[in-house]
Amino acid sequence: MPRLILTIESTCDETAAAVVAEDLTVRASVVASQDELHQRFSGVVPEIAARAHVQRILPVIDETLRRAGVSLAELDAIAVANTPGLAGSLLVGVVAAKTLALATGKPLLAINHLYAHIYACRMAAGREIFPCVGLVVSGGHSSLYRCAGPVDFIYLGGTIDDAAGEAFDKVAHMLGLPYPGGPAIARAAERGNSRAHAFPRALLFERERLDYSFSGLKTAVRYAIAGPGRPDFSAVTLTGQQVADLAASFQAAVVDILVAKAILAVERTGLKRLCVGGGVAANRALRALLAAETEARSIDLVIAPPELCTDNAVMGAIAFERLRAGQFESLDLDAVPGLVRHAS
Repeated sequence: MPRLILTIESTCDETAAAVVAEDLTVRASVVASQDELHQRFSGVVPEIAARAHVQRILPVIDETLRRAGVSLAELDAIAVANTPGLAGSLLVGVVAAKTLALATGKPLLAINHLYAHIYACRMAAGREIFPCVGLVVSGGHSSLYRCAGPVDFIYLGGTIDDAAGEAFDKVAHMLGLPYPGGPAIARAAERGNSRAHAFPRALLFERERLDYSFSGLKTAVRYAIAGPGRPDFSAVTLTGQQVADLAASFQAAVVDILVAKAILAVERTGLKRLCVGGGVAANRALRALLAAETEARSIDLVIAPPELCTDNAVMGAIAFERLRAGQFESLDLDAVPGLVRHAS
C-alpha cells in the first residue's frame, strides 16, 4: 500500500490541505479561498489573511482527512509549505503541522511553495519532467529556475520589483475591475485590441539578464488612463471599450515579457523542457504564446492545469521527494517569508 502524506498550504490567502499517496494519486483536497475577504482592498491584506487561516486551518484539515477516509494514525508524514510567503500566514500552517507531527510522532517535512508549483507540472504530466527550466509566475512571484531535480533548484532570475500577478491586481483596480485582477483583466481583454496602447516591455531585449520588471508597465497604464503627474482616477470615466483595450494591451505586454525571458532561460541552459506553474499560468493568452514559441523551437512545454495553478496543497506531494531522501525537519522548523535563491 502506498505511503500517505498530509500536506498543508497557507503561504498567502488560501487555506488548503490534501492527502496524497506516494504514487501521486490524490485522496482528498480542500481549499478555502479568502477572495471575498480581500476584494474591497483589491489585494491581499496580510493581517486579515493570517487571522482567516487561524479560523480555517483545523476545519480544512479535518475535512480533508474525512474526505480521504483516513485517520492521522494512518499517515506516514506531515508536510507543510514554510517558504516563501506572508510571515503570518506561513506561521499558521507551520504551527499546525508541527503540532500534528508532535502529537502523532509522524515525520515532519518542509515544502518550498515555489518548487511545489513546478512539481504540479510533474503531477499533471504523469511522467518525469526533470531536468527542466521552471517558471513560477503568481501574485507574489515571477521566478525562473534551473531544475536539475525535484529538490535541486538553482535560481536563474526573477522580478526586480513587482510580480506579474501583483501587477494584474493593481491594473485591474485602476480600471475599476474586480479582485482578483488576473481573471478580470483576462475577461476584459477578450473584447479589446492588444495593439491599442504601445506599453513598454522592460528588460525585454537585455539578453544577458533573466530578470523581470513590471513596475514601469503599471506606471505606463496609470498615465494612459489619467495622464502623467498625479493621476486622479476619480476624474476619469472610461468606456467599456477603453477598459478592454487597456486590459488587452497590458496583458499582451506582460505575456510577451514572461515568455521571452523563459525562452531565453531555456536557450541559455541548453535544456529542452520548460515547466510553468503559479496562478498567472492559468492565463489563456500566456498559455497560448508559450505553446506557440516552444513548438517553434522544439521545446517540451509542460504547464500545470488551471486547477493546480492557483495555490493548493496537492502540489505539496513534492514532499515525497524529501521523504524518500530522508530529509526530515525538527520541531524547530520555522517560517521563512523571503525568497530562497539557492538550491534547497
